[in-house]
Amino acid sequence: MTSAAQQALRRTMELFSNTTRFCLACNISTKIIEAIQSRAAILRYSKLTNEQVLDNVLRVCQAEHISYTDDGLEAILFTAEGDMRHALNNLQAAVHLSSSSSSGTSASANGATGGGVLNQAAVFKVCDQPHPKIVNEIVTSCTKGDTKAAVDTMYKLWNLGYAATDIIGTLFKVVKAFPTMPEALKLEYLREIGFTHMRIAEGVNSLLQLLGLVSRLSQMCQEKE
Repeated sequence: MTSAAQQALRRTMELFSNTTRFCLACNISTKIIEAIQSRAAILRYSKLTNEQVLDNVLRVCQAEHISYTDDGLEAILFTAEGDMRHALNNLQAAVHLSSSSSSGTSASANGATGGGVLNQAAVFKVCDQPHPKIVNEIVTSCTKGDTKAAVDTMYKLWNLGYAATDIIGTLFKVVKAFPTMPEALKLEYLREIGFTHMRIAEGVNSLLQLLGLVSRLSQMCQEKE
Protein backbone atom coordinates (compact mmCIF):
# COMPACT_ATOMS: atom_id res chain seq x y z
CA MET A 1 0.00 0.00 0.00
CA THR A 2 1.17 3.49 -0.79
CA SER A 3 1.47 6.15 1.92
CA ALA A 4 -1.69 7.85 0.66
CA ALA A 5 -3.61 4.57 0.82
CA GLN A 6 -2.33 3.96 4.35
CA GLN A 7 -3.48 7.42 5.41
CA ALA A 8 -6.94 6.64 4.04
CA LEU A 9 -6.93 3.34 5.92
CA ARG A 10 -5.91 5.13 9.11
CA ARG A 11 -9.00 7.35 8.82
CA THR A 12 -11.20 4.31 8.24
CA MET A 13 -9.73 2.64 11.31
CA GLU A 14 -10.48 5.72 13.40
CA LEU A 15 -14.11 5.87 12.25
CA PHE A 16 -14.96 2.21 12.77
CA SER A 17 -12.64 1.15 15.58
CA ASN A 18 -15.60 0.64 17.95
CA THR A 19 -17.28 -1.98 15.75
CA THR A 20 -14.46 -3.44 13.62
CA ARG A 21 -11.16 -5.19 14.25
CA PHE A 22 -8.49 -4.79 11.58
CA CYS A 23 -5.89 -7.50 10.98
CA LEU A 24 -3.00 -6.41 8.73
CA ALA A 25 -0.11 -8.55 7.46
CA CYS A 26 3.17 -7.34 5.97
CA ASN A 27 6.74 -8.48 5.37
CA ILE A 28 8.49 -5.22 6.37
CA SER A 29 6.86 -3.43 9.30
CA THR A 30 8.94 -0.26 8.83
CA LYS A 31 7.00 0.45 5.62
CA ILE A 32 3.80 0.85 7.64
CA ILE A 33 3.20 4.46 8.67
CA GLU A 34 3.55 5.31 12.35
CA ALA A 35 -0.12 6.35 12.64
CA ILE A 36 -1.25 2.80 11.87
CA GLN A 37 1.48 1.11 13.92
CA SER A 38 0.53 3.12 17.00
CA ARG A 39 -3.06 1.86 16.73
CA ALA A 40 -2.13 -1.80 16.44
CA ALA A 41 -0.62 -4.55 18.53
CA ILE A 42 2.39 -5.77 16.54
CA LEU A 43 3.06 -9.53 16.43
CA ARG A 44 6.32 -10.68 14.84
CA TYR A 45 6.70 -14.19 13.41
CA SER A 46 9.99 -15.83 12.56
CA LYS A 47 10.64 -17.55 9.25
CA LEU A 48 9.63 -21.17 8.86
CA THR A 49 12.29 -23.85 8.98
CA ASN A 50 13.12 -25.81 5.83
CA GLU A 51 11.48 -28.87 7.39
CA GLN A 52 8.22 -27.00 7.92
CA VAL A 53 8.22 -25.59 4.38
CA LEU A 54 9.05 -29.00 2.91
CA ASP A 55 6.25 -30.68 4.85
CA ASN A 56 3.67 -28.24 3.47
CA VAL A 57 5.05 -28.35 -0.08
CA LEU A 58 4.88 -32.16 -0.11
CA ARG A 59 1.31 -32.00 1.17
CA VAL A 60 0.36 -29.67 -1.69
CA CYS A 61 2.15 -31.87 -4.24
CA GLN A 62 0.26 -34.95 -3.04
CA ALA A 63 -3.10 -33.18 -2.96
CA GLU A 64 -2.64 -31.70 -6.44
CA HIS A 65 -0.96 -34.82 -7.90
CA ILE A 66 2.18 -32.89 -8.80
CA SER A 67 5.25 -34.84 -9.87
CA TYR A 68 8.52 -33.67 -8.35
CA THR A 69 12.20 -34.43 -8.16
CA ASP A 70 14.49 -34.13 -5.14
CA ASP A 71 16.49 -31.29 -6.69
CA GLY A 72 13.22 -29.49 -7.45
CA LEU A 73 12.23 -29.59 -3.78
CA GLU A 74 15.69 -28.36 -2.78
CA ALA A 75 15.35 -25.45 -5.21
CA ILE A 76 11.96 -24.51 -3.72
CA LEU A 77 13.46 -24.46 -0.21
CA PHE A 78 16.46 -22.43 -1.40
CA THR A 79 14.37 -19.76 -3.12
CA ALA A 80 11.62 -19.58 -0.47
CA GLU A 81 13.98 -18.65 2.40
CA GLY A 82 11.44 -19.68 5.02
CA ASP A 83 8.50 -17.87 3.38
CA MET A 84 5.61 -20.27 2.72
CA ARG A 85 3.90 -17.87 0.34
CA HIS A 86 7.03 -17.67 -1.82
CA ALA A 87 7.35 -21.44 -1.73
CA LEU A 88 3.79 -22.00 -2.99
CA ASN A 89 4.04 -19.24 -5.61
CA ASN A 90 7.31 -20.68 -6.91
CA LEU A 91 5.85 -24.19 -6.87
CA GLN A 92 2.83 -23.13 -8.91
CA ALA A 93 4.87 -21.13 -11.44
CA ALA A 94 7.50 -23.86 -11.87
CA VAL A 95 4.93 -26.59 -12.46
CA HIS A 96 3.04 -24.40 -14.91
CA LEU A 97 6.26 -23.68 -16.82
CA SER A 98 7.17 -27.36 -16.85
CA SER A 99 3.74 -28.43 -18.07
CA SER A 100 3.68 -25.80 -20.83
CA SER A 101 7.13 -26.78 -22.10
CA SER A 102 6.46 -30.54 -22.16
CA SER A 103 3.91 -32.48 -24.17
CA GLY A 104 1.64 -35.10 -22.64
CA THR A 105 1.80 -36.42 -19.11
CA SER A 106 5.10 -36.69 -17.26
CA ALA A 107 6.14 -38.99 -14.47
CA SER A 108 8.87 -38.40 -11.91
CA ALA A 109 10.96 -40.46 -9.56
CA ASN A 110 8.26 -40.43 -6.91
CA GLY A 111 5.85 -42.22 -9.22
CA ALA A 112 3.20 -39.47 -9.35
CA THR A 113 1.79 -38.22 -12.62
CA GLY A 114 0.55 -34.81 -13.63
CA GLY A 115 0.70 -32.04 -16.19
CA GLY A 116 4.19 -30.94 -15.21
CA VAL A 117 7.18 -31.90 -13.13
CA LEU A 118 8.66 -29.79 -10.34
CA ASN A 119 12.37 -29.78 -11.13
CA GLN A 120 15.35 -27.59 -10.36
CA ALA A 121 15.64 -26.04 -13.82
CA ALA A 122 12.02 -24.87 -13.82
CA VAL A 123 12.25 -23.37 -10.32
CA PHE A 124 15.34 -21.27 -11.01
CA LYS A 125 13.94 -20.21 -14.37
CA VAL A 126 10.72 -18.81 -12.93
CA CYS A 127 12.51 -17.27 -9.94
CA ASP A 128 15.17 -15.77 -12.23
CA GLN A 129 17.90 -16.29 -9.65
CA PRO A 130 21.53 -17.23 -10.35
CA HIS A 131 21.95 -20.98 -10.21
CA PRO A 132 23.51 -21.99 -6.86
CA LYS A 133 25.78 -24.50 -8.61
CA ILE A 134 27.50 -21.71 -10.55
CA VAL A 135 27.79 -19.58 -7.42
CA ASN A 136 29.10 -22.63 -5.57
CA GLU A 137 31.88 -22.91 -8.17
CA ILE A 138 32.88 -19.32 -7.41
CA VAL A 139 33.01 -19.97 -3.66
CA THR A 140 34.96 -23.21 -4.15
CA SER A 141 37.54 -21.42 -6.30
CA CYS A 142 37.84 -18.69 -3.67
CA THR A 143 38.45 -21.22 -0.88
CA LYS A 144 41.25 -22.70 -2.99
CA GLY A 145 42.78 -19.29 -3.54
CA ASP A 146 42.20 -19.61 -7.31
CA THR A 147 41.36 -16.01 -8.15
CA LYS A 148 41.42 -16.49 -11.92
CA ALA A 149 38.87 -19.32 -11.86
CA ALA A 150 36.60 -17.37 -9.50
CA VAL A 151 36.79 -14.24 -11.68
CA ASP A 152 36.13 -16.23 -14.87
CA THR A 153 33.04 -17.84 -13.35
CA MET A 154 31.80 -14.47 -12.11
CA TYR A 155 32.17 -13.11 -15.66
CA LYS A 156 30.14 -16.08 -16.90
CA LEU A 157 27.39 -15.40 -14.36
CA TRP A 158 27.33 -11.66 -15.12
CA ASN A 159 27.07 -12.30 -18.87
CA LEU A 160 23.93 -14.37 -18.26
CA GLY A 161 22.24 -11.05 -17.46
CA TYR A 162 21.75 -11.27 -13.69
CA ALA A 163 21.75 -8.07 -11.65
CA ALA A 164 24.44 -7.46 -9.04
CA THR A 165 21.83 -7.58 -6.25
CA ASP A 166 20.67 -11.04 -7.35
CA ILE A 167 24.22 -12.37 -7.56
CA ILE A 168 25.31 -11.00 -4.19
CA GLY A 169 22.14 -12.30 -2.51
CA THR A 170 22.64 -15.81 -3.85
CA LEU A 171 26.34 -15.66 -2.97
CA PHE A 172 25.44 -14.87 0.64
CA LYS A 173 23.04 -17.83 0.86
CA VAL A 174 25.52 -20.25 -0.75
CA VAL A 175 28.35 -19.24 1.61
CA LYS A 176 26.04 -19.45 4.62
CA ALA A 177 25.12 -23.05 3.72
CA PHE A 178 28.59 -24.09 2.47
CA PRO A 179 29.19 -27.43 4.22
CA THR A 180 32.98 -27.79 4.23
CA MET A 181 34.03 -24.23 5.07
CA PRO A 182 35.50 -23.63 8.55
CA GLU A 183 33.24 -21.48 10.72
CA ALA A 184 35.83 -18.73 11.21
CA LEU A 185 36.43 -18.41 7.47
CA LYS A 186 32.70 -18.46 6.79
CA LEU A 187 32.19 -15.51 9.14
CA GLU A 188 34.95 -13.56 7.39
CA TYR A 189 33.38 -14.33 4.00
CA LEU A 190 29.90 -13.29 5.16
CA ARG A 191 31.25 -10.05 6.58
CA GLU A 192 33.02 -9.18 3.33
CA ILE A 193 29.93 -10.10 1.30
CA GLY A 194 27.83 -7.93 3.62
CA PHE A 195 30.06 -4.89 3.04
CA THR A 196 29.85 -5.39 -0.73
CA HIS A 197 26.08 -5.89 -0.53
CA MET A 198 25.80 -2.56 1.29
CA ARG A 199 27.78 -0.77 -1.43
CA ILE A 200 25.64 -2.38 -4.14
CA ALA A 201 22.46 -1.33 -2.32
CA GLU A 202 23.78 2.24 -2.27
CA GLY A 203 24.00 2.21 -6.07
CA VAL A 204 27.53 1.00 -6.81
CA ASN A 205 26.26 -2.12 -8.54
CA SER A 206 28.88 -2.67 -11.23
CA LEU A 207 30.69 -5.83 -12.26
CA LEU A 208 33.86 -4.35 -10.77
CA GLN A 209 32.34 -4.59 -7.27
CA LEU A 210 31.69 -8.33 -7.71
CA LEU A 211 35.12 -9.01 -9.19
CA GLY A 212 36.75 -7.11 -6.34
CA LEU A 213 34.75 -9.18 -3.86
CA VAL A 214 35.83 -12.57 -5.25
CA SER A 215 39.43 -11.33 -5.39
CA ARG A 216 39.32 -10.38 -1.71
CA LEU A 217 37.71 -13.70 -0.79
CA SER A 218 40.44 -15.59 -2.65
CA GLN A 219 43.11 -13.45 -1.02
CA MET A 220 41.84 -14.44 2.44
CA CYS A 221 42.65 -18.09 1.73
CA GLN A 222 45.96 -17.26 0.09
CA GLU A 223 47.07 -15.35 3.19
CA LYS A 224 46.10 -18.25 5.46
CA GLU A 225 48.22 -20.61 3.38
